[in-house]
Amino acid sequence: MTRILLPTPLRPYAALQAAVEVEGATVGDALRALVERHAELRRHLFDEGGNLRRFVNVYKNEDDVRHLEQDATPLAPGDTLTIVPSIAGGDAAAGDGQAVGGGNGGAGAPPQPAARRPPAWATGEDGLPPLSQAELLRYSRHLILPEVGLKGQRRIKAASVLIVGAGGLGSPLALYLAAAGVGRLGLVDFDRVDESNLQRQILHGTASVGRPKLESAKARLADLNPGVRVDTYEQRLSSDDALDVIRPYDVVVDGTDNFPTRYLVNDACVLLGKPNVYGSIFRFEGQASVFDARVGPCYRCLYPDPPPPGLVPSCAEGGVLGVLPGVIGVIQGIETLKIILGVGETLVGRLLLFDALALRFRELTLRKDPECPLCGERRTITRLIDYEEFCGLRPAQDAADAAELEITARELAAKRERGEDFMLIDVREPQEFEIARIPGAVLIPLNSLPERMSELDSSREIVLQCHIGQRSMRALEMLHRSGFRKLKNLRGGIEAWSRDVDPTVPRY
Repeated sequence: MTRILLPTPLRPYAALQAAVEVEGATVGDALRALVERHAELRRHLFDEGGNLRRFVNVYKNEDDVRHLEQDATPLAPGDTLTIVPSIAGGDAAAGDGQAVGGGNGGAGAPPQPAARRPPAWATGEDGLPPLSQAELLRYSRHLILPEVGLKGQRRIKAASVLIVGAGGLGSPLALYLAAAGVGRLGLVDFDRVDESNLQRQILHGTASVGRPKLESAKARLADLNPGVRVDTYEQRLSSDDALDVIRPYDVVVDGTDNFPTRYLVNDACVLLGKPNVYGSIFRFEGQASVFDARVGPCYRCLYPDPPPPGLVPSCAEGGVLGVLPGVIGVIQGIETLKIILGVGETLVGRLLLFDALALRFRELTLRKDPECPLCGERRTITRLIDYEEFCGLRPAQDAADAAELEITARELAAKRERGEDFMLIDVREPQEFEIARIPGAVLIPLNSLPERMSELDSSREIVLQCHIGQRSMRALEMLHRSGFRKLKNLRGGIEAWSRDVDPTVPRY
């Protein structure tokens, strides 16, 4: 028997199991046995041609099967397969996938030295800033560490770090890097503090609700360590400006929550020869690594292609344990300081997985892909591209077509008042339905929709709704492919209903 470990995003399609035992002589046999037992997993693991999706990686024990014999990799009794899909969660608003557009960006191929070059500020003692008496006291617990010492703390003071996203991951990152004395911190974000952020985004407090996140963050960091320079970029990072924003910094830390910005940050770091400290979270699980194409793989080596739009839920849709971004963000902070100091063994070439429910860390080996179009032997990407198009987001015409399928909360309320006949289907999860619901809505969770379509009357108009309108649009597309035509999606979901129609319905 082979044990297959399933990540949190895939467990709803396998009866919420964290692991499934199957029989199979090869990796391909085991995966086929898995999807035969749990049919809903098929579309998440395989494309229409029956090939394993390129945003899903499979590891035999600690090795990526792409670097073994792929589907034909033999299995022995006791082997473990780990499915590692790309996950969107980073819980920040550095880019939302709607404005990370094309632009020529900047040209340039990544340097390929035999070993990682230290930043310019770390090449000699003369270029490092001195420490004041107050700083000697503040950083005394660093100074007595042999691996840091006086020179190491001066390196930290001379360093500059760009944090893309001031949300769940960016919060612990910014706090600990500022506390450690990193001389210059850059923060990229364009969002405002919302009450729903406060469960995990510890940079911000109740008094900051409604304020721009960067304004809140800068004030908190100035209070924590007034000796740290904080530069803010209140913008959606795009192909037009990413190279200019990233270029002045020694290390870039990825705290983004969407795939267009994640690929944008990765590509810009490779083109500029910068280390990219990666983190991602979802529900109870997290991932962390360091991508540095000069000495190891980049993010594209791990995930050559992004998932189709809507297939991988965000933290806003799937939820996240409030403490989880603290764990992953702190790991990113540790890796950043190790890079600055040039000590220890970083996560270059390794992917760290954290399962909070089992309180277990696992480490998987990452290898550089010689066929990677960005950092491989025959590079074809030499400038920043259109990441919205790359990630398959809707072009303008398709977006206009989608708008015709939407109904606003006020329009839905008017339809009910007129007594029109329609079905209101709520595709959220049961725990969300328990928090808040629109009267008369029928709960059919999105994961259950394929086997419950027979409950729907195609002769009646069907209005679909979820929390903010994303999952219900996926449900609409699913029903449309199955022959349903009288379909509408509630724009903004139950959130819009509470805001625009009935404020007694709780917001969450």
